[in-house]
Amino acid sequence: MKLLAVTACPTGIAHTYMAAEKLARAAASRGIDMKVETQGSIGAENILDDNDVSDADGVIIAADKAVDLSRFVGKRVLTVGVAEGIHHPEQLIERVRSAPVHTAGATPAAAASGGGKERSVAYKALMNGVSYMIPFVVVGGLLIAISLSLGGHTDPSGGLVIPKDSFWMDVNNIGVIGFTLMVPILSGYIAYAIGDRPALVPGMIGGWIANTGDLYDSKAGAGFIGAIVTGFLAGYLVLWIKRVKVPKFVQPIMPIIVIPIVATTTLGLFFIYVIGKPISWVFEHLTDWLGGMTGTSAILLGAILGLMIAFDMGGPVNKTAFLFGTGLIATGNQTVMGMCAAAIPVMPLGQGLATLIRKRLYTEQERETGLAALFMGCFGISEGAIPFAAARPAQVIPANMLGGAVAGAIAGVAGVEDAVPHGGPIVAVLGAVSGVAMFFVAVLIGTAVTALTTVTLVDVSERRRKGAAPVPGLGVVGPLEPALVGVGAGAAAGGAAGAVVAQRIVASSSAPTAEAAPTGTPNAGGTGADKKANADADTKAAGTPAAEADGEVLSGYLTERTVKVALDARGKEAAIREMAELLARTGKVADLDELVATALRREEQGTTGLGEEIAIPHAKTDAVTAPVVGFARSAEGVEWGSLDGTKARLVFMISVPEAAAGDEHLRILALLSRKLMDPGFRERLMAAPDEGAVLEVLSEIR
Repeated sequence: MKLLAVTACPTGIAHTYMAAEKLARAAASRGIDMKVETQGSIGAENILDDNDVSDADGVIIAADKAVDLSRFVGKRVLTVGVAEGIHHPEQLIERVRSAPVHTAGATPAAAASGGGKERSVAYKALMNGVSYMIPFVVVGGLLIAISLSLGGHTDPSGGLVIPKDSFWMDVNNIGVIGFTLMVPILSGYIAYAIGDRPALVPGMIGGWIANTGDLYDSKAGAGFIGAIVTGFLAGYLVLWIKRVKVPKFVQPIMPIIVIPIVATTTLGLFFIYVIGKPISWVFEHLTDWLGGMTGTSAILLGAILGLMIAFDMGGPVNKTAFLFGTGLIATGNQTVMGMCAAAIPVMPLGQGLATLIRKRLYTEQERETGLAALFMGCFGISEGAIPFAAARPAQVIPANMLGGAVAGAIAGVAGVEDAVPHGGPIVAVLGAVSGVAMFFVAVLIGTAVTALTTVTLVDVSERRRKGAAPVPGLGVVGPLEPALVGVGAGAAAGGAAGAVVAQRIVASSSAPTAEAAPTGTPNAGGTGADKKANADADTKAAGTPAAEADGEVLSGYLTERTVKVALDARGKEAAIREMAELLARTGKVADLDELVATALRREEQGTTGLGEEIAIPHAKTDAVTAPVVGFARSAEGVEWGSLDGTKARLVFMISVPEAAAGDEHLRILALLSRKLMDPGFRERLMAAPDEGAVLEVLSEIR
């Protein structure tokens, strides 16, 4: 019998490799030939080719994110969560024998993972769209901002103007193309995550229609909210069409001709004639309503305009407020535009600030997007906040609106005026704003309100989700791992921050440690640790274990100084402090208390107890000056909250600086988690009599 398997967890780190090892060992113990493909942060490894699939008797998918099943048509496919692969591999091997045969276009429902609350299909689809949209937002927004700052000037009749035939106008046009594609990309990849490839075309075209108000007699398109709607409509419409029974001779052309044409035409006409009309109606009546408020209290009007500006960042509500303020400039009333101008930058500035003040709530990619959003906010590009609003609409949009309302109200009370139809600090710097001091006060206070409200709401949401069903182990929010899960995380962590991670980490347990070392470390120039790594590589090439050569393993991050054969602590907090003190022996710990506090904050988000009597607490913090790993054993075990209820007797602690290049923590986590699934390896670790013997066993980690 020959079986195949694919393992993948949202973050693509520990559980992916743990499940692969467990399944492979369970198959080997039964004399079954099994090949396992891992879809981790590094990307797919041990990829299943056509020959593997043709010879296979069944396929086990142990994953908490979307896996393409089209290559397994005609094979028995069992789809479960990644935790099932870790805890019940023998049962999965038995169950796959009677699993249903996968057919073209089928979308089998995943069984409960047993590893905590899995994100819904809708959430995964939304994250997929957001992860693909982010580069377009960043590239488009930054190019527009650069062209405005270096090539633009203020003009009362046209806002910030760039000379038409100039170099900077060409740069601006490229940025505008990025922004134009942003919305269709969001819609298209939401649809793709739901309905697979046939849904991509209707999703993208639907998103383009949603963003093009002229097609349904609206002065503004539906923006990113409209794109989310068209993405889900396209995805589920394609799924419904797939279920329609058609003659066999039609089936081959269904995914490439019939489904895309039918779905695209249906969705496009539906949006134009059904959804578009209400959007146009709302736009017109909002304009009339605002026109009747020009005599109202400035603080109330400013708050309302700020709410509208912040609501959909380029959609019909935002455009209504913006065009209302723009239209009044020509009549000599510049205060309304002043209210809008103060609210416009609050969303990207607030979301960017939020990623700085509570880093642990955001993925690496989101933090990078946050820096870009800060830059865009300075130039009045409110779309910089769209990725955050699309990913967490329930938390981000209310926070944006509150900050926008505060900024608009303050600008209204202070009588701030703006002479050009644009917003953000750039217009004040270029002299288009009167009351500059109060303008900046309004922007700063609004930004602070948005940032603080966002982190509060996101933190509460994450705690509530974790409290309802905490996800054990490493697949949870924490300083080292992304909060973004689902398909988006696949694109964001093996896709999202994954483009970087895939180049820098090697997590295969069969690769030597020297080969697994990243090429982008701070010492890549050939000094310090880099020379040491080269020496390690030479030693291993000669066939001598690293531990025997220099008393170091895992690229020298774990040494005899960071090994302890008997952990004294009996509780988790005390154990983490004792492990931190162990790491401090290296001289690489600059702030012991901060290291402990960071590791404990990580534990609050979800236990790092993996089960099998293993715990791997970890921290990414500038409390350490270089990557360092420690190991200790506990004879009695420490209660760590592991899913299988076992106490932690084998404890590793990993700490890397915030700026550590190469995502070393991901490589170390992957190597450790995979090797620790070997019962013989764990037994040898427990039996090793002293630090030297322990290090000898640990040198097997490659």
